[in-house]
Amino acid sequence: MMKRIAVSASFDDLRSPQVRFLEEAARLGDVSVLLWSDEMVRSVTGKAPKFPQAERLYLLEAIRYVREVRIVNGALNPDVSPSDQFKVGRDSVEPGSVASIHIQGGSTESRPTLPLSDARPDIWAVDEPHDTPAKRAFCETHGLGYHVVSSKSFAGFPKADLAIAPAAPGRKKVVVTGCYDWFHSGHVRFFEEVSEHGDLYVIAGNDANVEHLKGAGHPLFREDERRYLCASIRYVHQALITTGWGWLDAEPEMRRIQPDIYAVNEDGDKPEKRVFCAEHGIQYLVLKRIPKEGLTRRSSTNLRGF
Repeated sequence: MMKRIAVSASFDDLRSPQVRFLEEAARLGDVSVLLWSDEMVRSVTGKAPKFPQAERLYLLEAIRYVREVRIVNGALNPDVSPSDQFKVGRDSVEPGSVASIHIQGGSTESRPTLPLSDARPDIWAVDEPHDTPAKRAFCETHGLGYHVVSSKSFAGFPKADLAIAPAAPGRKKVVVTGCYDWFHSGHVRFFEEVSEHGDLYVIAGNDANVEHLKGAGHPLFREDERRYLCASIRYVHQALITTGWGWLDAEPEMRRIQPDIYAVNEDGDKPEKRVFCAEHGIQYLVLKRIPKEGLTRRSSTNLRGF
């Protein structure tokens, strides 16, 4: 049986280092995230989180390395083991919370969270900056495994597989393109919505072309990091980097993928894309930019420096 790995943090303003940490923690077993509620963030840090609980929850549940997410309420000590946080009582877990479970093959199903008595983790995983003597002592006293994920282990990003991953039998191939510079919940919602039409291939713009289209100072994050974040989302079948130029910088990749559908949002709708799809028999799908219900509409432009 897979070991249960607990991690506990606010995961406010989720960036690539936190995702890389989750990926490395997932190598140990099934990762359960105990996500601090807004109340707990204020208690521990003395200030409100940048992003509200509902948005942080939505982002974490979309990460393919996370098996489940539970909201931890109250004013708990961050040096108290997640094993105690799991057992402090049902009032510490958001009522009616739902765990998103990743199933082999790329699908996602939802079911009620496990009873707290059944959810005691085997290992508490932390990154180096959050390793403390108090955590180590607690785990030793309570017979709980403790693992520090070294910062070196999640430096950099795994290389992309340049071979095109085949779509599942009977599934259409859907392509989306974009910069995906300051990755946010709007991107995840777009991926979630588009993936309903088939296996999703995300093609992130190469650095030189992003600067060409958007000007100096763009992108904020390098292409390998942007591609990695896209690939970390469970709705994405494969993520690549463009090798072309202009608004059709993904043309070389699309010729290799041979998609059935090219999906864009309203901001990304360009005449060149429409012409390309018409000439190659690709369905062109334009979607409205509508955030996940209950979440704030986000854009990379507005989040720069947020």
